[in-house]
Amino acid sequence: MPETVSAAAVAQLPPLAAQAERLIELGVPGLAGMSAAELRAFAANAEPGDGGVLLAVHPDRIPASVLAPLLRHHGKPGFVVTDMTDVDRFEPHHTELPDAPLYLVSGLDRGDRMADWSPEEALAALGEEGRTPLVLTEGIHWLLQRPEVLERNHCFMTIGSRLRKPNGTLDARTPAIWISNGTGRDGRERRDAPKVGWCWWNNRHTWLGFASATGRHL
Repeated sequence: MPETVSAAAVAQLPPLAAQAERLIELGVPGLAGMSAAELRAFAANAEPGDGGVLLAVHPDRIPASVLAPLLRHHGKPGFVVTDMTDVDRFEPHHTELPDAPLYLVSGLDRGDRMADWSPEEALAALGEEGRTPLVLTEGIHWLLQRPEVLERNHCFMTIGSRLRKPNGTLDARTPAIWISNGTGRDGRERRDAPKVGWCWWNNRHTWLGFASATGRHL
């Protein structure tokens, strides 16, 4: 059985220039309505910070439904579960994103220590630690750069994304990214594929941590 990726290894990220090239290779600039030159220029001029940062495209420019199929695990493309057709309506909650098409996310953590916590419990703990939860698109961007961060029994939720209902209350679903077992509506052909799904706000799962960051900046 392969060893679990250590917390230190999970935190490592490629240089910003390499991250930009990875996104260009995947066709992200075209999907986001920008040029490869714009992406390269941002990466070249951005402040990398200590310990590495993640290059992210704002969800207004490229939503989760477009990013998810770019994910890969064991050669299988990512997908969004069939009962989450409204995935792109989930918006930042308890997480403020820079008002710019491109930005940086620092201090990434998969949140393994919070496995078997409910999202409600995890959100409170993250706030006490001065951290904010990742939004769904940030979690996908992380896995586009570091696919090995997604492991069986060590996947994560992105509770920085929530859906507000027309009456103002929050939908009880919270987005998460894990690995499909190829059962039910997923289909056997999707076994081992990266899966964007959801869990209930008050439920606990032993195999889901809570991805978070220490900050976001340009």
